[in-house]
Amino acid sequence: MQAEWFFDFISPFSYLQLDKVHAWRHRLEITPVPIAFGAVLNHTGTLGPAEVPGKREHMYRHIQWQAERDGITLKFPPTHPFNPLIALRLCIAAGTTWESVDAIFRHIWRDGHACVTAEDFSSVARSLGVDDVEKAVADPTVKTQLRSNTDNAVASGVFGVPTLRVGAELFWGNDASEMFEEWLDNPQRFASAEYRRLQTLPLGVERRR
Repeated sequence: MQAEWFFDFISPFSYLQLDKVHAWRHRLEITPVPIAFGAVLNHTGTLGPAEVPGKREHMYRHIQWQAERDGITLKFPPTHPFNPLIALRLCIAAGTTWESVDAIFRHIWRDGHACVTAEDFSSVARSLGVDDVEKAVADPTVKTQLRSNTDNAVASGVFGVPTLRVGAELFWGNDASEMFEEWLDNPQRFASAEYRRLQTLPLGVERRR
């Protein structure tokens, strides 16, 4: 069984799910796919959770609580939201290996480093064999790969990060981790008539935009 894990380094929920993803890799092959969450939001016409006053503060508290509950070391970077393009492109320039995914997430979310400029990533880049961050992230092939990753995610129905895709099944968010584990144990878990009915449940009212 093969899967794709769509993520963006801007997402603390992706970081919170990372250890679980590594545990799942013992059961199925998972490919990490960095995508631009902002482009996904533009496609769906929605705001990011950190762009909504009140929701932003609640979300940050919830993130910190989840990290403490799960024993995950977490330190927010100096600013959030931040522009994640350098981090995403650096990951691709380093081969999109799990080593690069882990190193960049730890740099931002475990150690709380600044993550806006190429210089901010100089040390983690060197550890990944990338000496010139600015040159690496400006490479047209790297930029094209990120756009392709994002376009493919949108075409697959991805609307948020992190999202795990296995075939036609999508599991969105760290909160869906247990749901995915149940499905992994029993792929027919959500095949009942009631789940099928929910897929085509009619709208009762639609808010004007």
